[in-house]
Amino acid sequence: MREKPARRAWVAIAVVAHLIVNLAHGHAHTRLGVGLNAFQTLYVFGVILIAPLVALVLSFTRLARAGAWLLLVSMLGSLIFGVLYHYVIVSPDNVAYLPVGSARDLFRISAMLLFVTEAFGIIIAAVEIRKLSRRP
Repeated sequence: MREKPARRAWVAIAVVAHLIVNLAHGHAHTRLGVGLNAFQTLYVFGVILIAPLVALVLSFTRLARAGAWLLLVSMLGSLIFGVLYHYVIVSPDNVAYLPVGSARDLFRISAMLLFVTEAFGIIIAAVEIRKLSRRP
């Protein structure tokens, strides 16, 4: 039975770390005046912020397997979104094309930490799915 609390702890660490970095990154967006369009706003709130929190809650219920899948999909969606907007698409949201401002370093560091926390979340979710799939 010790396995359940440890599993939940790793899920919680992944989700909370991702949330903290997202809050810092959102602060950098605000300070630099880098806005989001309607699609991006909905995606950020739904997939990047809310879905991992729902996955965390589900990890404490009999729907833990669904929570692990939700965590995997949301972290993968977050990672793809972040790579595209922060490193590929040329826009004020790209780390190489940021507007002038004192939050440029915070933006760049938090963008990189988002990638790290999302990759970590993907790994944690995949491990969870594997463990939960082995249970009867």
